[in-house]
Amino acid sequence: MFKHSIFLRIYAGVVILVALVAVFGYLLVQVINYQRAQEYRESLTDGISYVIAQGIERQPTAQQKKDWISDASDLLELPIYLVDSSKVELSRSEKKRMDNQQAVVRYDAQTSVADIYLGLPSDPKHYLFINANKIGERQIKALPIFILDYLIYYPGQEKEYLDKIHRHFSYPIEIQPILSLGLDSEQVGRLRQDQSILLYRDNATMRGTTISIVSPIPNNPSEVLVIGPVPMFNWMPFQIAAGITLLSLFLLSLGVYVLIFPLQRKIKQAILALNKIKTGDMSTRLPVEGTDEMASLSSSYNDMATHIQRLIEAQRELMRAVSHELRTPVARIRFGMEMLAEEEEYEYRLSQVEMIDKDIEALNTLIDEIMTYAKLEQGMPSLDIQSIDIAGVLEQVERETQALKTQKDIQLIAPDIDVVADAERRYLHRVVQNLVGNAVRHCDQRIRISGGVEEDGQAYVCVEDDGPGIPEEDRERVFEAFARLDDSRTRASGGYGLGLSIVSRIAFWFGGSIKVDSSPDLGGARFIMRWPAQRSTVQQLSKTNKSDL
Repeated sequence: MFKHSIFLRIYAGVVILVALVAVFGYLLVQVINYQRAQEYRESLTDGISYVIAQGIERQPTAQQKKDWISDASDLLELPIYLVDSSKVELSRSEKKRMDNQQAVVRYDAQTSVADIYLGLPSDPKHYLFINANKIGERQIKALPIFILDYLIYYPGQEKEYLDKIHRHFSYPIEIQPILSLGLDSEQVGRLRQDQSILLYRDNATMRGTTISIVSPIPNNPSEVLVIGPVPMFNWMPFQIAAGITLLSLFLLSLGVYVLIFPLQRKIKQAILALNKIKTGDMSTRLPVEGTDEMASLSSSYNDMATHIQRLIEAQRELMRAVSHELRTPVARIRFGMEMLAEEEEYEYRLSQVEMIDKDIEALNTLIDEIMTYAKLEQGMPSLDIQSIDIAGVLEQVERETQALKTQKDIQLIAPDIDVVADAERRYLHRVVQNLVGNAVRHCDQRIRISGGVEEDGQAYVCVEDDGPGIPEEDRERVFEAFARLDDSRTRASGGYGLGLSIVSRIAFWFGGSIKVDSSPDLGGARFIMRWPAQRSTVQQLSKTNKSDL
């Protein structure tokens, strides 16, 4: 069903495209956030790692360094120890961070554990290793202790050295008056008790939620150390959301254009072809690709253009043939009128009048044939389809032909009276009448008329004669309007070349076909018209034939 409907394919394509773009957007966010999260972890550890490294560097002996590291491990409740630098393989970017006195963070997403490596300038053979297997309030409140431990070596110069190490931090770190923070009495009381406090603030701006650490400064009750505000990691900041949205819209627009482009291309081809038809160029045809609506439209357009072209050619041929066919009887009538005016003998005048009457009748017959052919050629006629007995039609034509005293031996092989088929009686009678009339003109002596319904559900009528027959190369051409063959089928044999064309069009509108070959028994021409015997099949084929025009 999908391959037969271009619109369903477009709708399905849009749904699939939306799903693919959504998956792509999700994966892209994950990739971007992976890098952002890594940078965020490094930015949080860079400053405090530098302060810890400076604390270790100040210890004069190796034992004191180990003791300091042990105390730091107990304070943070995290494993901290020295590792051999030769046993740690660093990437190029990690080595660059080590050279810049920055921390190397290796995060395991499955265990949610971060391994932190710190370089020690005085001990290049070792790295300080911190296994950050948990980060909680205790670890956060321990951070100011390391900074205050660093500043304790510079009494009276705390702010100057704080500014000096601030470049290693990605967040603010400063000493502020306690009254400027707008703390409540409980928070101030905890600070008076030498306890650090955490301040969480929800920010309506793009920074989002932030956390600040406020720690008291020994021997300085009016000022506190403020670390932060440190922004919490935002998995979907405005910049990424806007960028992913715009990129997704662009990809969707591009994908929809790709889906619509074949339809647009085919529509442009159809418009160009229609514009050429307006100029009178009927030779343009559309390529039929696939089995969807546009393929049906292209096929219908091609059939329409072919039909219009054939109608125009048939009209031109009709005009040429009519003008030619009318000249002979008109000339005879004019000649008869002149003779009638000059002749005084009564008997001769009666004979001339009779000849003129025959020519007028010939004109009436020609006009009737032309009108019938034009009606059948231009479009589907109004068919009054009924279930009729084929034998009745054949017998009626046989009686009418016998009444003409043709002196021909007409043999009727009629089916049983209960053999019926769906057809328009008037047009079926016209088919048999034209075929029999054609056989009368071209046979030597014998004509055979037969009909019935075959086992495959096809009704048929057949007319055979014992005349010279029709050459195989001319059997298609006999059904063309005003077509006359040489030798036996000439103007001298009568007719206007429209009878078989009318039969061909009636067969077409019946949803059937007509063909001519040689009669196996009589030796002359055999014409057989077949059409579906059931009305539903006839209607369906008629619709199909209409679409083929």
